Amino acid sequence: MEKEEKKYVNKAEEDEMEIYGYDLCRWKLVLVTVGVICSGGFLLLLLYWMPQWRVKATCRRAALKDCQVVLLRTTDEFKIWFCAKVRIMPSLGANPLQNPNPIVHKVSNGHAVHFSESAAEENKNDSRKHLPVSKLIRYFTHHSVKYFWNDSVQSFDVVRGLDESTFCSAIHNEHSTGLTKGMHDYRKAFYGVNEIAVKVPSIFKLLVKEVLNPFYIFQLFSVILWITDEYHYYALAIVIMSVISIVSSLYTIRKQYVMLHDMVAAHSIVRVSVCRGNQEIEEILSTDLVPGDTMLIPSNGTIMPCDAVLLSGTCIVNESMLTGESVPVTKINLPNPSEYPKAVGDEIYSPEVHKRHTLFCGTNVIQTRFYTGELVKALVVRTGFSTAKGQLVRSILYPKPTDFKLYRDAYLFLLSLVVVAGFGFLYTIVNSILNEVPARTIIIESLDIITITVPPALPAAMTAGIVYAQRRLKKIGIFCISPQRINICGQLNLVCFDKTGTLTEDGLDLWGIQRVENARFLLPEERACSESLLRSEFVACMATCHSLTKIEGVLSGDPLDLKMFEAIGWILEEATEEETALHNRIMPTVVRPSKQLSPESKQATDQEMELFELSTGYEIGIVRQFPFSSVLQRMCVIARVLGEKRMDAYMKGAPEVIASLCKQETVPVDFERVLEDYTKQGFRVIALAHRKLESKLTWHKVQTISRDAIESNMDFMGLIIMQNKLKQETPAVLEDLHKANIRTVMVTGDNMLTAISVARDCGMILPQDKVIIAEALPPKDGQAARINWHYADTLAKCTSSSPAINSEDIPVKLVHESLEDLQMTKYHFAMNGKSFAVILEHFQDLVPKLVLHGTVFARMAPDQKTQLVEALQNVDYYVGMCGDGANDCGALKRAHGGISLSELEASVASPFTSRTPSISCVPKLIREGRAALVTSFCVFKFMALYSIIQYITVTLLYSILSNLGDFQFLFIDLAIILVVVFTMSLNPAWTELVARRPPSGLISGPLLCSVLSQIIICLAFQTLGFFWVKQQSWYEPWTPDSDACNVLDAQNTSSAHHGNETVHDEHYIKNYENTTLFFISSFQYLIVAIVFSKGKPFRQPCYKNLFWMCAYFTCVFLISGNLFPQLVCVPPEWRLRIVIIVILNAFVSVLTEEAGDRCGVCFLSSLFGCREKTPKAKYMHLAQELLVDPEWPPKPRTTTEAKVPSQENGSYQIITVT
Repeated sequence: MEKEEKKYVNKAEEDEMEIYGYDLCRWKLVLVTVGVICSGGFLLLLLYWMPQWRVKATCRRAALKDCQVVLLRTTDEFKIWFCAKVRIMPSLGANPLQNPNPIVHKVSNGHAVHFSESAAEENKNDSRKHLPVSKLIRYFTHHSVKYFWNDSVQSFDVVRGLDESTFCSAIHNEHSTGLTKGMHDYRKAFYGVNEIAVKVPSIFKLLVKEVLNPFYIFQLFSVILWITDEYHYYALAIVIMSVISIVSSLYTIRKQYVMLHDMVAAHSIVRVSVCRGNQEIEEILSTDLVPGDTMLIPSNGTIMPCDAVLLSGTCIVNESMLTGESVPVTKINLPNPSEYPKAVGDEIYSPEVHKRHTLFCGTNVIQTRFYTGELVKALVVRTGFSTAKGQLVRSILYPKPTDFKLYRDAYLFLLSLVVVAGFGFLYTIVNSILNEVPARTIIIESLDIITITVPPALPAAMTAGIVYAQRRLKKIGIFCISPQRINICGQLNLVCFDKTGTLTEDGLDLWGIQRVENARFLLPEERACSESLLRSEFVACMATCHSLTKIEGVLSGDPLDLKMFEAIGWILEEATEEETALHNRIMPTVVRPSKQLSPESKQATDQEMELFELSTGYEIGIVRQFPFSSVLQRMCVIARVLGEKRMDAYMKGAPEVIASLCKQETVPVDFERVLEDYTKQGFRVIALAHRKLESKLTWHKVQTISRDAIESNMDFMGLIIMQNKLKQETPAVLEDLHKANIRTVMVTGDNMLTAISVARDCGMILPQDKVIIAEALPPKDGQAARINWHYADTLAKCTSSSPAINSEDIPVKLVHESLEDLQMTKYHFAMNGKSFAVILEHFQDLVPKLVLHGTVFARMAPDQKTQLVEALQNVDYYVGMCGDGANDCGALKRAHGGISLSELEASVASPFTSRTPSISCVPKLIREGRAALVTSFCVFKFMALYSIIQYITVTLLYSILSNLGDFQFLFIDLAIILVVVFTMSLNPAWTELVARRPPSGLISGPLLCSVLSQIIICLAFQTLGFFWVKQQSWYEPWTPDSDACNVLDAQNTSSAHHGNETVHDEHYIKNYENTTLFFISSFQYLIVAIVFSKGKPFRQPCYKNLFWMCAYFTCVFLISGNLFPQLVCVPPEWRLRIVIIVILNAFVSVLTEEAGDRCGVCFLSSLFGCREKTPKAKYMHLAQELLVDPEWPPKPRTTTEAKVPSQENGSYQIITVT
């Protein structure tokens, strides 16, 4: 067959995969069946573990269009294989969004495409429901998503809903009236049941999956071998341990499935009302919804069972499940471009772009509003796992593997142990053949050496440290849903912080206002609720320009809006449901001053007050609202003062944006200077503007007018200055991180100068450091993209109150604005989201250089935060992300260690969640991560040495055709190894962060040096004991009548042996060599446990771990007590010599390890001549390169210009602007 072109599914997406087609091959199936029978089922296991081998062994390549099986491989660094069976579905058409019936060419007025032209005709011609099938559709399911064959791309593709390639006008004109029953059934065949099904696997299924794990298969093989070799007690102990391990694992896995199932299924099935094509309303289960259905949102609210776009009415929604933000959001209906073509431009609908009009699955609709009896309708655009909630659940069900050097190195280490086992395997066979040992014994003993070298308890031992760390984190209020990430947190060397609610307090306080009159700033005023301002347009703007609403009588909404509204002390009243049902949306919300604010109310009686309110009541009605948009950075309302004919437009938002939309003659000349003064001091500044609308604008015209028509030619009114205070613990935490050489970066949606000010206040940027602002401009009017470099003015110099923060461990370079300004200083880059987007697109070569010293990233959108985390990871940083969960979900998931400070359900997207909303959890998590990582290294090294020590012992005993006994193996593995390992992992984390990080992998010079040196020491002392015992004057091959001890002991021992030796010692276990090696090796396990159980600077010392100390001395007592029936009596002087050997061994081991810690790295560097070696991490290598780059950092008032597109992508040139 010719090699066909490589095909992909989910092309250019995060879950992109290669796809190959295969057909079942009968002769290959027969061969595999024979192989499975001949191998005793082992081949079947191998094919179960390796899906690509399974498919290739049983199938032959075929064209994708006609294949029976597909083989998928991810295109990321993991290259994971999956296989899926292709199924066939009868259908009337290939596209669910198109009319499947070729007979019907006409579409009913405003209806979505359907089988019959009307529902009445459909019901009349009932026999037409069973139309002949015209197509057979091929599809397969992978990770809860169906992929259908697409002829146009000649590959499999996901069937999209109405969230892609559907224009806003089409949503209103073609899809808004609902589907007929026939079209609904046709679409349901493609989209399936609308549910996010988290199936809890049965106990049996989970058991089979767990038992077929390679680790347990190896244990099963070992147990069978040990039983064959008559090690019954030891085999029984391992079986009991394995059963306990399997049961606990099953319990944990099932518990996680049940928790996720309960979270998803809590409100997943509800009864909903949908509109059918003939204007009828039908009540169905939410599981029957398909894209194109028009559902009615009940007035008392509901949990959304799908993603839907609002067609009419408004909804107040709690989106905490998705965003982590508990503040209710007002959703308004999607404008219809075809009704008012001049007002609203037609564009393709997107749930992200039009999220103000989209109700997301899983979010809670608290209440709805409708007018003149019009029902609140929403069009279903996505269902099931395609919804925002479904995608979140999929990311939990099918997480990406954790790529960490420790785990990769662990497999290499195990592989090296297998190689060592191979040598032992060959040695055993050769030695046994030379000594004419029976074939059965040769097979058992040679296989036994493999089970000794590769420890079965290794995975459990490795997990112990992580489990204990997880428990310690839980005690300090940090919850973890991804335990494997704890180790990775030990490597974090950069942490990104959100600003508002993370570094600073969540709420804002009103510092003051600064009004503008006659294009001049007045003096700042502390209060906005004074009598003189009561009827001013400035206060009217503060009273009306917000998205506040009343829920059960309580005012709620954005915290900034709340603070602003509370500052003026006004009252907000909303129309009741009865009023809105009877009237049009003329004045749904009214605001007015409270009685205490009215100047006349101070001395008036109650009766006079009533007359005053009737005659001179001052109220403002909010006629229309243009909600706040993070893209536009502003919001606007149209309002009318009661009794006045003309309406007013009020606008608030980012000062730079508001000023650009105002008449220039109303904006003060010193606007930029005043704004800069406030933002440099860290204030949050909001600008207000006003415009008196023309009298010809009627109520109905206002409802349809475009936003752009209103938001222009405004009068600039002034500034509101809000204070966002730093959290008390922020400076101290950042100081701790900097002392530990951990970089800190601020990623915020706030103003850049405000962010720089906060960065200086909290110590992220030191007062003497330079801040370089990168202002990137996209290509325009034939000009290439460019970056203008500005140096932000340095604030006040260091004061005594400034925290003393050490510079991070990255080479620092001389930065100077002029030749006179020559001082060693650090520099930081700052940029906003727009500049970051331009740099990513047009200056790819600059991205690594900018993120190396980028400290402040302002006005960043949620997806840009994720892109920044990826850019940092691309230069080999281990990135942590700490945010409040509101806009940080993507970045929290992408980072190596994401910590959410929100306890809401959005934290399910983050590996870690802190119960207390404080960044003090970050150093705690890193300390625990470092402790867990070092514990993993200790345990791995100890388990490796345990295997090698036992391997040496058994190999030496095999040379005299002996072995360790059943009880000896049992004691070593249970009493020493398991007890010591599981208590060794209990050492708590060190009390403070240090500048040094633990190594990230096992394959590193110091670690290998440590392990190899201890192996040589153990080998030397065991060999010494083995050969020295043979040189003793009393030595002879041991028999039950041997009397090497003194006479009294010899008699007692001899009589005891005569009484017990009823069975011949087949394995020749009782001998002087066995006893000597058992004592020496048993103490060697304890010696290496001490040597490898390092404390400072990452863990507490061993003597503070009481459980470990108790276990350790218990083992010493048991070994010294000579309590084992399989040992023989040796003379006291030999016991003393064994003690001397053990003490010498301990002394040499500890001394070697200490020497290795102190000078091992220097020795290895000099030995291999790598003192000047290039750093492995890309960011360190880049920092060294930039030290000798005369063009970096860019000089002030210069421009970096992208080259024309015809030249190489991503290249740039520096142009100095005079």
